[in-house]
Parts: sequence; structure tokens; C-alpha cells
Amino acid sequence: MVSGNGSGQSVGGTQQGNVRTFLKRKDIEISFQRYAIDAMSAMAQGLFASLLIGTIFNTIGNLAGVETFNNLGSFATSVSGPAMAVAIGFALKAPPLVLYSLAAVGYAANAEGGAGGPLAVLVVAIVASELGKAVSKETKVDILVTPAVVVGLGCLLALVAAPGIGAVASAVGGFVMWATELQPFLMGTVVAVAVGMALTLPISSAAICAALGLTGLAGGAALAGCCAQMVGFAAISFRDNGWGGVVSQGIGTSMLQMGNIMRKPLIWVPTIVASAVCGPVATVVFGMQQNGPAIASGMGTCGLVGPIGLYSGWVEGGIAPGAFEWLGMALVCFVLPVLVSWVVAFVMRRAGLICDGDLKLDA
Repeated sequence: MVSGNGSGQSVGGTQQGNVRTFLKRKDIEISFQRYAIDAMSAMAQGLFASLLIGTIFNTIGNLAGVETFNNLGSFATSVSGPAMAVAIGFALKAPPLVLYSLAAVGYAANAEGGAGGPLAVLVVAIVASELGKAVSKETKVDILVTPAVVVGLGCLLALVAAPGIGAVASAVGGFVMWATELQPFLMGTVVAVAVGMALTLPISSAAICAALGLTGLAGGAALAGCCAQMVGFAAISFRDNGWGGVVSQGIGTSMLQMGNIMRKPLIWVPTIVASAVCGPVATVVFGMQQNGPAIASGMGTCGLVGPIGLYSGWVEGGIAPGAFEWLGMALVCFVLPVLVSWVVAFVMRRAGLICDGDLKLDA
């Protein structure tokens, strides 16, 4: 009996060890970091390099009346699915043949996922990429086997699962947008704080907004929260980082402060308060709707993508922005984040809760 149990445990342990060895050899890491952070961040970059930049070209074309820009925009937006999938594969360290094969998978998942296409691409591309990595270079006819597995199984999974994944994403996004319309003050605050904090955390707020299709009033609240984080941190850390910090955080990303936040969480309070203020100002006072690409809702002032998305939504919606709309954009995206975060930080500095050097970025 003892010998039998020991033998069974030995066989089981050996099998588990073989699986672990195989996964390590193939660089298949099943983890939250790899799938929820690395892959989602890459997906957002793929969207930025296709749908978002295409929308910007389209906006320029519409404003300037130059059809060439509209053609460029059309080319870019049409490959958003493949761009997302290839970016995800790159983040998962897929070998070249797997990476190239993911283009077809991304197209299929995005098309079948409908309005929730980005989330469908995320899930399907992850599965297809890992399956491709598992079979890559395991046979002498790798040039046939790997694309067949990635494209075949990936596209089949897209046909079966993407519509359901897309529907779930659309339903969640639709609920958030409906709730924001119903309770603009409360939801404006909640959405702004949640998405704004996601932008500063090492996860992708842009990918979250894109996956949920977050536009309209909820998109405006999300944009307000993201701008509050980026512009707020740029403002309150000026004495520590100077103009270089203003540019790197205000037009780059507030994620640069994550190390300082881990060391001293209190420094996050001013920008969170700014998000909580700017959200309902956007929804209740200005009725600010972000109807550009959903990814723009989670970009904040990064490359001024958020305000550009807001403007492109006006243009596509046939809205001729007047002084009220421009005032809302200026206050919500730039002025209020500076004022609110600076006042809160000033009070906290006087109370000794924030000190010089707490917001210093690593050189």
C-alpha cells in the first residue's frame, strides 16, 4: 500500500513536473500579470496605432477637406482587430510565425465580437497565441502546423465565443452608460475615480474603456477622471520635478508616480479628489459626452488624445462646438485638475502629510 501510494505520487509529481517544464520552455506563463496587465496594455497600444490614429486622421480630413487624410484614417481603422491581436501576441512573447498568424485571428474576433470586439480580441488572441506557442517548432513542418493551429483554432474560437464575449462587454458598458445617464452625479463620481485610478495603476484604463465601449456621458466622466490624474500629478509634483515632470506626466502618463504611491499612498489623495470633483462637473454641469473612439475615454491628456477624441465626437455627431463646449473641455480636462489637486496637496503639505521629495520621479 505504501509502495503503491508512493509510486502514484511519484508518477503524478513527474507529470506535473513535465507540464511545468514544458510551459517554462514555451514561455507560457499563466498569470494575472501576463494576461490582465501585459496583454491588456498591449491591446490598448494596438488600438492606439490603428483605430485611434485613424480617427485623428479622419478628423483632420474632415476639418481640412483633404480626402487623403480620410483615406489614411480608413486604412488605419480597418485593421484595428489585427493590430490588437498582434500587439497581444508580442506582449505574450509569441514567436514570429505565431505573431503573424494572429492577424487573421484578431480580424475574426473583432468582427464577430461586434461592439465588444476589443474584449473578444483580448480573450481569443490570448488563447490562440498560447496554443501557437505550444506547437511552435515542435514538428519538421512548423511552417504549416503553427499557422494552421493559430488561424484555424483561433478563428473557430472567434466564431464560437466572440459573439458572447462581445455581448457581455457591451451589456456591462451599456449598463454603466445607462446608470450614468440616470444618476449623472453619483456615477460621474464613481466612473471618474475608478477609471482615473486605473490609468495611474499599471493596468490599462484605455483598454478597459475600449473593451466596454465606454462612450457618451460615462465616457466623459472617464475622460475627466483620467485628466485629473495626469494633470493633477503634473501640477502637485512641479516643485519636485519641474517642467520635465509636467510634460512626462501631463502628456505622458501618471503611472510614473506608481513607485512613489507604493512608498507613500497619501500622495494619491489630491488627484483622487480631483477625479471625484471633475467627474460630476463633466456630467452634471457640462453634460460632457465623449463620443469619439471608446479608447479615448481612458487616455486622459496622454498625447492630448482624450480632448481630441472629445472633439472628434463633436464633429462626427454634427455638433458645432460653441463657447460652452470649449469652456467645459478646458475646465474639466485642464483647469480644475490643477486647481483641485493643488489645493488639496497644499493643505496636506501644511499638515505634514506630503513632504518635498515625496513626488520626485526617478531620473
